[in-house]
Amino acid sequence: MLNDQQQTAPYAIASLVLGVSSIVFGCFFVGLVLGIVGAVLASKGLKAIKANPSDYTGTGMLSAGKITSVIGIIFGSIYTIYSIIAVAILGTASLAWWEMFGDLL
Repeated sequence: MLNDQQQTAPYAIASLVLGVSSIVFGCFFVGLVLGIVGAVLASKGLKAIKANPSDYTGTGMLSAGKITSVIGIIFGSIYTIYSIIAVAILGTASLAWWEMFGDLL
């Protein structure tokens, strides 16, 4: 049964919101940053709960925040790697195009 003294775990809501936002914005670089911040906050909250487990509720929100943050980090990392490869390919292709047709201009 819940005690009147218990409160929501620290950073639980923030980590969950940042985790969900990192998934939503995972196709941008912002998702990677939000996921990292959400994972750090979830870890801090879990450490606080481990120190005083009877004082807090909401461990499920912290776990969900950590999981969604990790998923957002994965999406953000994949997008970042994809962007780097795409820029490298397009940069190389435009350089080759310029060498072929630059004399005509």
